[in-house]
Amino acid sequence: MKHGISLGKFSRTSSHRDLMLRNLVTSLFEHERIKTTLPKARDAARLAEKIITMGKKGNAGSHTRAANFLLKPVALTNLLQTFSKRYADRPGGYTRILKLGNRQGDNAPQAVLELVDNPHDLRWEMTARAVGWDILQDKVQKQRVSTVVKQGAGETQKILAAEKRIEFGEKGGVLRPKTRWNVQKLLKYRGEEGLNQLSEKASTHADKLLATPLALKTMFDRKKDIEQHNLAPRPIAGQKHVGETRSVLDLSRGRLGYQRQAPSKVLSLKKTFNLKSHHV
Repeated sequence: MKHGISLGKFSRTSSHRDLMLRNLVTSLFEHERIKTTLPKARDAARLAEKIITMGKKGNAGSHTRAANFLLKPVALTNLLQTFSKRYADRPGGYTRILKLGNRQGDNAPQAVLELVDNPHDLRWEMTARAVGWDILQDKVQKQRVSTVVKQGAGETQKILAAEKRIEFGEKGGVLRPKTRWNVQKLLKYRGEEGLNQLSEKASTHADKLLATPLALKTMFDRKKDIEQHNLAPRPIAGQKHVGETRSVLDLSRGRLGYQRQAPSKVLSLKKTFNLKSHHV
């Protein structure tokens, strides 16, 4: 019977395997994000959780055990001075694994192992972009496209504060259920400061979505004065614009597949090029 076997063997001896995992955890504490294979990321995450818990205890015994495990002094310094304060109110779940598909060559599954709430948190960036997209989607459906272009996202902080209070499974709100769930998870231990940072980043991405077609129009107008045969830029196959409710698969099929009815209000290149100057 197999008892006490919690980690993978990785086709290595016990000494080689232990040193490999210690090296992965040390690199994680040093850079706060590493890229490795999925099985290694899962085992390294389990060990990293235990080491961070040791650092939060703050006694001499935990300090000695963490120092004996980590291979670099900078990793121990980050653990005691940064991570113990960052995760003081968090009961667990200090790491996150994001799958990256299979590696070319040996087809091994790859993953990114990162510490949550780090300065370059991938989930934070993706959620902020999703929030900006959803807010613009809602505005485009309710207002004129020219009005949305002129006013921008606006009131992002109030929308996020209202989304935090919506219970799981409850209908209503501006954001999609998956986006709302991610927002609530990210802001659970960040407080008011995290809300301000997320709303600012979401507003920035929303403004970027609005400014991109307008910037293309400005470049087109300048180049048109020089070259008379300059044509307007064509949309990329499968590109999804603000206000579009059809799936990317439907857009990429074009006329070859089943044509779903397009929404009446979409912030596309064609729509932007037809906007009047005083609306922009």
